[in-house]
Amino acid sequence: MHWTVKLDGGPRRVNHAAIAVGEKIYSFGGYCTGEDSFRTRPMDVHVLNTANYRWSLLPSNERSNASNVPFQRYGHTAVAYKGEIYIWGGRNDLFACNQLYCFNPITHKWSNPKTGGNIPGARDGHSACVVDHQMYIFGGFDDEADRFSQSVHVLDLRTMTWRCLMTNNPPPAHRDFHSATAVGTRMYVFGGRGDLSGAYHTQEETYCPEIMYLDLVANEWHKPKVTGEKPLGRRSHSAFYYNGYIYIFGGFNGIMSQHFNNFYRFDPKANHWAQVKPVGIPPCPRRRQACIVVGDRMFLFGGTSPLTLCTDNADAAGEDLLDHNDLHVLDFNPTLRQLSLLSVIKNKLDQSKLPDILRWEIKSIITPNSISRQLNSTG
Repeated sequence: MHWTVKLDGGPRRVNHAAIAVGEKIYSFGGYCTGEDSFRTRPMDVHVLNTANYRWSLLPSNERSNASNVPFQRYGHTAVAYKGEIYIWGGRNDLFACNQLYCFNPITHKWSNPKTGGNIPGARDGHSACVVDHQMYIFGGFDDEADRFSQSVHVLDLRTMTWRCLMTNNPPPAHRDFHSATAVGTRMYVFGGRGDLSGAYHTQEETYCPEIMYLDLVANEWHKPKVTGEKPLGRRSHSAFYYNGYIYIFGGFNGIMSQHFNNFYRFDPKANHWAQVKPVGIPPCPRRRQACIVVGDRMFLFGGTSPLTLCTDNADAAGEDLLDHNDLHVLDFNPTLRQLSLLSVIKNKLDQSKLPDILRWEIKSIITPNSISRQLNSTG
């Protein structure tokens, strides 16, 4: 397990939503400090080619069917189903949304599928995952009710019908900015921000360190007895599933005022936590980033960190937080070829005698993107 690639110049985005379809990663919306988040401009869509680490921004004229295009937002979710991408929830600084949007990664066109049933209230900071033909929404901050949620809503993607799922056993506490990870017929929930009052946000925040799962066959919540080294409670972290394990990266604990860049692995069969330390230089501590798995690699991008934790950008505009435009790649199964190329780069070896294809690969690993500039750039 190696950190292999670190490139700047990608989209500078925080609290965005991303998903992989094939060999490409699609990143939707989010915000950047200093942007006007009150305007209802169309959501931007950035695409990462995972073969050459190049970002592109889809032209706005390909997203001009305004009635079908979601407005720019943060705290939303993105899931993939049958080759299309579904966006739900999220908000700008004025209001939240509960409409469903569909993006076709081949045509780059948006649609606004009509849904029925018990449609959940507009919210942000919820989670979403797909099991079989169902999209499961859990938690978040319900905008109209002005409270945290602990409910589960399900959208049947075949009929576009919503229902509120009646579950058994005590559910996870009311929360937002947690993670939910599908493993077989279970949905594992970890972390998030809650409140000592329960549903209402009174500034008495809590950060639950326990993992729970919903059995999607019996519709029952379970709190497994775990062993090992548990991660501290946190919100705005990333969670993903790879090769039988759930991985947790980063996040923020407001009580401790601490950002994280540690990695934890949870074994859902043994109910065991372990901290893992990949080879190489990890991303700096951050929250609200995206982590997406394609094949044997995990692509991490964006998020925000205190300036004091970002040694590469200590002079960045004098802000308290730095919004990132970097891309980090974690390779779970690096090949000898990949490790050799990294050695050539690290030791600054002569590349003149290498085949063109290898020099091209090295260039793609070390050449920054040009979607955004460093914050201290001028001109």
